[in-house]
Amino acid sequence: MDLLFPPQALDGGPRPLAGGFSAAAWSRIRFLDGPVCDGCGTPFEYDLGARCAGCQARPRAFDAARAACLYDETSRDPILKLKHADRLDLAPMFARWLSRAARELIEDADAIAPIPLHRFRLLSRRYNQAAEIARPLAALTGTPYLPDALVRRRMTPTQAGRSGSGRRRNVAGAFEVPASRRERVAGLRILLIDDVLTTGATAEACARALKAAGAARVDLAVVAKVQDAPGLTI
Repeated sequence: MDLLFPPQALDGGPRPLAGGFSAAAWSRIRFLDGPVCDGCGTPFEYDLGARCAGCQARPRAFDAARAACLYDETSRDPILKLKHADRLDLAPMFARWLSRAARELIEDADAIAPIPLHRFRLLSRRYNQAAEIARPLAALTGTPYLPDALVRRRMTPTQAGRSGSGRRRNVAGAFEVPASRRERVAGLRILLIDDVLTTGATAEACARALKAAGAARVDLAVVAKVQDAPGLTI
């Protein structure tokens, strides 16, 4: 197949030896391989052995978070292509990134669940990008996959352009665990999957719903985390 359809660089750069980014693009992606805040995944220059000031001042509803990379001009393009341009071929690559970045959380997880879309948005978009990442991640790591652990019971306006408090108000009470899934969720350590972590408002609303249904612990793994990057479209 490679002879008939040679691999192309996802970033439009020189042809790689296998499907993926060109070498130049790989060097520009800011992977979070060093010490990070256990609570939100913010990178530390040194291992401080503690959570960041923000997590200490306002503990989050999810227990821990990891991100594969920072959300910037380089990582934004493939993430948006998956989210809005039907590039489902990118999802397995992001799953591999998360299998490394969130390795500790995956090892402790009883199940992996995607942050859901409202059914009307799912109908218009045709797929949930978080589910497209979560499914191959579950298969790759051998972790049970719970695609229907959560539902989005009301359609909320976009989070883009809202402040942190505005985002929290926007998604307050928007998620729930269906009655038919409560017994399945109770007592589990669940790893939530999403594409981008901005303020964490959506993930926190999901974590609250899961814990209200009896989940023992809820962690979060995302492809990219926004950090001091105003103006970037998500």
